[in-house]
Amino acid sequence: MSNNGGRRYDFDLFTIGAGSGGVAGSRRAASYGAKVGICENSRVGGTCVIRGCVPKKLLVYGAHVADEISDAAGYGWSIGNARFNWGRLIAAKDKEISRLNGVYLRMLEDAGVSLLEGAGRMVDRHTIAIGERTVTAERILIATGGRPALPSTPGIEHAITSDQALDLQELPRRLLIVGGGYIAVEFAGIFRALGAEVSVAMRGHALLNGFDHDVREHLADEMRHRGIAILEGVVVESIRKQGEELSVAMSDGSSRKFEQVLYATGRVPNTSALRLAEVGIETDRMGAVIVDKFSRTSLPNVFAVGDVTNRLTLTPVAIAEARALAETLFNNNPVVFESELVSTAVFSHPPVASVGMTEEHARGLGKPIDVYRSRFRPMRHTLSGRQEKTLMKLIVDRASDLVLGCHMVGADAAEIMQGLAIALKCSATKKQFDLTVGIHPTSAEEFVTMRDPVPEFQTG
Repeated sequence: MSNNGGRRYDFDLFTIGAGSGGVAGSRRAASYGAKVGICENSRVGGTCVIRGCVPKKLLVYGAHVADEISDAAGYGWSIGNARFNWGRLIAAKDKEISRLNGVYLRMLEDAGVSLLEGAGRMVDRHTIAIGERTVTAERILIATGGRPALPSTPGIEHAITSDQALDLQELPRRLLIVGGGYIAVEFAGIFRALGAEVSVAMRGHALLNGFDHDVREHLADEMRHRGIAILEGVVVESIRKQGEELSVAMSDGSSRKFEQVLYATGRVPNTSALRLAEVGIETDRMGAVIVDKFSRTSLPNVFAVGDVTNRLTLTPVAIAEARALAETLFNNNPVVFESELVSTAVFSHPPVASVGMTEEHARGLGKPIDVYRSRFRPMRHTLSGRQEKTLMKLIVDRASDLVLGCHMVGADAAEIMQGLAIALKCSATKKQFDLTVGIHPTSAEEFVTMRDPVPEFQTG
């Protein structure tokens, strides 16, 4: 039992939520000698491991096989009678997720972290209830993540979210995806590659809000080339079930029929059942926990990391925030997570990756910049016959020559962008990019061979 100034607690740290951030922070704190407990009302691993980026990426890999089979003829291969079985892919995915769940359970056990099964909720600033049980802790970490958001559209009960899309019993033949963010474009690519007719309906007029405009336009063009219908500036007004189909009424006056309607219109922090307001923890209008740079809430002994704070909603960010917190609290090593230059990827078809400033952001700061941009057909498609093109783009500060942003749409974008993120973190200049000898023949070498900036009238 923890003892602080004469007051005794069950734990030095108790974490609500055993996702990537919660597990990482708990293990790191325990490694410094803290007595740590954690609770989880579902499978340990959280959104990313159980119902997010990991299972989704496995489906992305499965979908890419379709491209490889299609491209094989150009390389002399005859692949006859290739057939896809959705059920076998889902079963294989489920088996791997169960394995990873076991890995996370063993990591907690090996670290000496006590796992309590059930949903946690705040009782007071030092007390947490898990079902009928209560525990006390000197410090509490909230790491409950987020959940899919659904609007109050008539008939919304007939729609599914990304959670259910990963566990569908059958591959839909006709699918409507509502939303234009990363979840929408990723699932659009998966289901289209596996043979479904896919439409994407979005309120706005461009995909991937917040990404560079060239990236957004290029991806939309490539998705259309793959046969994905992108419906811009429309809102779903109602969903009606008609037999085995769903009739969807759109704001443009049209009515279309689909087998499934998948909503990917954003996520909200998972805080509604935590009783935060009752104990004095402040949240914003979306329910996100408000924290300072050290992840401290309005209660000085309660902290929050990851998607529940609605800062940068990325798994590696949640892990980094949690580890920084453990260093600060239990290793006498104050660490503030640096949110600048966090790279990100969208596993669409083709994939997107980015680090640093977009062209719009840089120009909005009043910076004189140079833009370097290249569009080309990758070497692998000269024989495959596929017309898919890759986009690469650099944003450079004209005065200092610092590379401010790197952006890519094309095969292996995420793998390439990880190395570029290191370069930007080290304050690389365009001259240093130019002096770097490229690996030939690769697509990646284009980032160090773009010589001339785009003329001003062709940018922005």
